[in-house]
Amino acid sequence: MKNKFTVLFLVMTVILFLRSAFVGNTHEAFHSAEEISFFKVHFMPPLDSGQYFSIPQNCKGCHGFDSLGLANVDANGMDVNLYDDWETSMMALSAVDPFWRAKVSHEILVNPANSLELQTLCTKCHAPLGHYTAFYKGQPHYTLADLSIDSLGKSGVSCHGCHGVKDSASLGSLFTGHLPYDTNRVVYGPFTTPMVGPMQLYVGITPAYSPHISESKTCSPCHTLISNTVDLSGVPTGTTFVEQATYHEYLNSDYPLVEMATCQTCHMPKIEDPIKIANGYTALPGRTPFNLHTFSGANNFMVQLIKDNKVSLGVSALDSRFDSTLKVNTELLKFQTLDLISQYDSTWNDTAYFSIQLKNKAGHKFPSGYPSRRAVVQFVALKANGDTLFSSGIFDNDFEVKNIATPFEIHHDFINSSNQTQIYEMVMGDLNGNKTTVLERASAPLKDNRLPPKGFTTLHSAYDTCAIVGDALTDVDFNKTAGIEGKGHDIIHYHLPLGGYNGNLTVEVNVFYQTLPPAFLDEMKNFSSAEIDTFLSMYANANKAPILVKSNTINNVLIPVGLENITLSEIKIGPNPNSEGIIYIQGMPSNTELSLFTPSGQRLTCTIQRSSNGISVTLPVSKGIYYLVCTKNGKKSLKKIVRL
Repeated sequence: MKNKFTVLFLVMTVILFLRSAFVGNTHEAFHSAEEISFFKVHFMPPLDSGQYFSIPQNCKGCHGFDSLGLANVDANGMDVNLYDDWETSMMALSAVDPFWRAKVSHEILVNPANSLELQTLCTKCHAPLGHYTAFYKGQPHYTLADLSIDSLGKSGVSCHGCHGVKDSASLGSLFTGHLPYDTNRVVYGPFTTPMVGPMQLYVGITPAYSPHISESKTCSPCHTLISNTVDLSGVPTGTTFVEQATYHEYLNSDYPLVEMATCQTCHMPKIEDPIKIANGYTALPGRTPFNLHTFSGANNFMVQLIKDNKVSLGVSALDSRFDSTLKVNTELLKFQTLDLISQYDSTWNDTAYFSIQLKNKAGHKFPSGYPSRRAVVQFVALKANGDTLFSSGIFDNDFEVKNIATPFEIHHDFINSSNQTQIYEMVMGDLNGNKTTVLERASAPLKDNRLPPKGFTTLHSAYDTCAIVGDALTDVDFNKTAGIEGKGHDIIHYHLPLGGYNGNLTVEVNVFYQTLPPAFLDEMKNFSSAEIDTFLSMYANANKAPILVKSNTINNVLIPVGLENITLSEIKIGPNPNSEGIIYIQGMPSNTELSLFTPSGQRLTCTIQRSSNGISVTLPVSKGIYYLVCTKNGKKSLKKIVRL
């Protein structure tokens, strides 16, 4: 009987596709009454009475993979179907995320009296369709136990989870999972004149056009999270804590009005190819521009962990789909988040000086989102023989930063010790001002030096929810140049003690992104539950290596012999960088010898002229880096010159 049904289904499918291939230029359904009846019984029955949302599998039939390669493909025939791209994103996996489940369990064990409220709050965003179905039916709470037997909840942030959000005057001002769903089973898309019939017929949903689905405000309810603070006894303080404010960080940037970019611009990139977005309708016009539903983000650690444990987590997605998600996430991190410029400045008084500039390219802070996430700057200087002269930001075997300060590493404007590391992060503090990773106990940030986006200012109306906290506030080149805010960068000044070393140096600079550092789990490890124990076992066996976001190398830094300070701070050299070919020097001590070298140590012949106004040095015609060495009484000082 099963074989007969399979054959019948295949025959019907072939007939339907053949009919669709010859249908005229109409958007109407082309199925006969018999075909409609067959689909209703065997394929995608409409929503039952009293149901508000559809499971994503009901969308897969039309918006998933087309075996004929006619729909959901780009101009080159590459598959871009919505379902498969979404299926292994953290949107789809939000409800099965084992760390999220463990963290909810951890919070419950810390404050058991708040268990129901905690679970209900957390499921708003991680299992919105299950949560809101329960809410609309009169349930006061929606728990992990409810989620475990609910297919809607377990679908995470699925198709209806976003497309069911309706536009309203308050959208953009609704946070902490307050999602204004259309309870009339209407879903909203970015294309005008949607074909209504098939979706109404097969899944009981009506598609409608609305521009808000392409706007950042649709993301705001779940990407600005404000929690109620409790004291160490679990008693509410009447105050709140901003756990995440990615949407507000975006508002406080150049991206909404200057760059004209939305959340979707980066996380759902557009392609201009006209895409037929429904299988079986060859006459359907291609839609453009088309947003890929990859939902690329930075949480590769969790995507990989879920892939490695997908059987025990009940996830059926193919490994190849996980690999695709890992690839787009990696590309986003490497190419769309950060620029890195490493520069050797000068050497004097047995110290080499370097400037490392990090520039945020994201439309929000870097890192953003959940408070565990951080970026670590690694700086390593190697001698000519390969030995390490200086290092900062080195990871141990468990991928925790070595020599990290307690209770947390402060923000650094300059670094002159291997015991100092620049870590960009938000650190939560409880009511007593102590560091905590218990979200409900969080009262105020103790540190927030995450790189602001370009255009970010302390005067913006949303600044109070995404403030800079700690030593970064007094750092003159953190998001500022000459006191002007909004630069979206930070410059770290490394002062390397040379210890008498002379010769060449090679400096390697790396910036790593880390989703879940080991220390963030220290408090959780003091508790035990099925969810916590399951996750910690997975974590112990996971690849915890952080992702290398940006890297560059400064080669052949020349450290001259007999290097000592000869009042270089009084010498004025400019313009530098130089495009004119002549540099001018003022304040040079008398009886000082000048010479020019290449980075490899080759002395160059150059024209030096002295006058009452100072000294001029003619640079070589070739663009590049040169070193001006000042020598007096056998003592030398060095200045880097950039010839443009």
